[in-house]
Amino acid sequence: MKSTEVTAEESTTEFDGNGYVPLIRLASVTKVFLTDEVETHALSGIHLDIREGEYCSIAGPSGCGKTTLLSILGLLDTPSDGSYALKGHEVANLSFAERARVRNREIGFIFQSFNLIGDLTVFENVELPLTYRGTSASDRKALVTEALERVGMAHRAKHLPSQLSGGQQQRVAVARALAGRPAILLADEPTGNLDSHNGEAVMHLLRELHQGGATICMVTHDERFAQHADRTVHLFDGRIVEDRMAA
Repeated sequence: MKSTEVTAEESTTEFDGNGYVPLIRLASVTKVFLTDEVETHALSGIHLDIREGEYCSIAGPSGCGKTTLLSILGLLDTPSDGSYALKGHEVANLSFAERARVRNREIGFIFQSFNLIGDLTVFENVELPLTYRGTSASDRKALVTEALERVGMAHRAKHLPSQLSGGQQQRVAVARALAGRPAILLADEPTGNLDSHNGEAVMHLLRELHQGGATICMVTHDERFAQHADRTVHLFDGRIVEDRMAA
């Protein structure tokens, strides 16, 4: 079953103004891409705390740095400068292998394109990350069944992705992200490949998961969907220009 321990280089336990240790704390995070001797500042001076149980959306126009920020939060990329503490431990400068280990245990991803493997069943797709983790077969079965039940797809466990609608495939992708009981769910434009009806259904599912205790950080360019979150962080030109709670 899921370990709550994060192995990292050093402890950076700091409390916020209310005496809580944020689940995630970014401080002075900058990301610079170098191409043909040209510097592109994708992120500049990002300060962001996300508390356990929070539902946060990251919004802004295309090219503002949303996906870059989510990649750093998900340990898919590293900042050029600044610090990233996850559960009070610094993770910004971990080795590639250590980032992968922490990512597999602590972070669940929901992608715009579903990223399901076509020749694996629904059950096998949801099970795959747990297999890489080394979870026992009995625990894998229990975790996968629980995750599929939470998204209303247990009855499709033996189906292939090609036998599902787009909305159903995204539900399976959500189950895969949930199965390992991660500390946080990161959703990158989760409605981007869906029609409005299925998009609303997925947003309703995320809201239900949040009400059940899940911590969610979602990137979206659609203001309608951003409003489903309790808090919206607006980016523009790689900087946070607004951070507001829902009314």
